[in-house]
Amino acid sequence: MTLGWADQAILFAASFVANWLSALSGGGAGLIQFPILIFLGLPFGVALATHKVASVFLGIGATARYLRESHLERRFALVILGAGLPGVVLGASTILHVPERPATIALGLLTLGLGIYSMFKPRLGMEFAPRNREGRGLWIGVAGLFTVGFLNGSITSGTGLFLTIWLIRHFGLDYRRAVAYTLILCGFIWNGTGAVVLGILGTVAWGWMPALLAGSILGGYLGSHLAITRGNIWIKRAFEITTVLIGLKLLLG
Repeated sequence: MTLGWADQAILFAASFVANWLSALSGGGAGLIQFPILIFLGLPFGVALATHKVASVFLGIGATARYLRESHLERRFALVILGAGLPGVVLGASTILHVPERPATIALGLLTLGLGIYSMFKPRLGMEFAPRNREGRGLWIGVAGLFTVGFLNGSITSGTGLFLTIWLIRHFGLDYRRAVAYTLILCGFIWNGTGAVVLGILGTVAWGWMPALLAGSILGGYLGSHLAITRGNIWIKRAFEITTVLIGLKLLLG
């Protein structure tokens, strides 16, 4: 299926807004981008694979901005990748065989819960206080990262938000650092792995990619710039708004 200029413009605008919001809050591009793909005529499986490929370029746009003033620790980044990537591969390999509606309802409840939890924890993510980097705490963290990786590979909307809150709640990061890890490692590498698996097992609408990629890169870069310049309180509020909206959308359909 090919798109005319009007539909390409709609797709670019939706992709830009979705990825700008995702880069600011630490996830959630699928809230807007994935339903637009279905609305414009793609079947669910094709829309899923196409969205996953496009989401890689959110990571590219965000990485281009964050690398200019990165606080990423190499060892901790390797822990996130090593724990999460097997989950991404497993999730992407199974999603096309999982009933869609029960998984969507479960994800909606979890996502809504994240936003409410953050709202009732006013100091959550405001300070950088690293913890659980060794021993039992690290292994619990690894199990959580694997689970989030599985969700990232299998579910379309908002799973970067789960990584953001796990990095804050369990590992003691502030919102700014957590979003940087999420956008670079989840947005680029995790999503890239899921895109490869879904590209092999499914079908990608490559003709839709120019508008999606332009919106993803530009939105990712500008959203990351706003997150860096405005700081933790802006990111926290964006996170809470995004999680509540995604949760409600997934529950209401």
